[in-house]
Amino acid sequence: MSKFIFAVVIILVLAFGIFLIKGGPDTSGNAVDGNTNSGDIQKVTLGMKNGNYYPNTVTVKVNQPVRIYLDKSVSGCYRSFTIRDFGIAKNLPTPNDYVEFTPIKTGSFRFACSMGMGTGTLVVE
Repeated sequence: MSKFIFAVVIILVLAFGIFLIKGGPDTSGNAVDGNTNSGDIQKVTLGMKNGNYYPNTVTVKVNQPVRIYLDKSVSGCYRSFTIRDFGIAKNLPTPNDYVEFTPIKTGSFRFACSMGMGTGTLVVE
């Protein structure tokens, strides 16, 4: 049984290594648009930098719709986006896909990939 567990751990380590090599941090310097307000919808585009979401902290306004996109630098499990405090869990397979919601409470809320590897903070004012 311990050989089986060892083999599973090795496979997971290799898979994570491949993920970092193939879809690792974006170094182009132009992957993130950040916050933009277009009409009533607050648009946010997250990228990936140094193995995490970038920007890592995003500020939005309460009671105003928010639309979050993941740009082309985001890969792997990071495309499965969650904000648990708002009941959001959605796979965003392309840069054109988005999650939209209206924050109805102020505070700081964690966002993450479905595995919790990539994280960030959504600040609602």
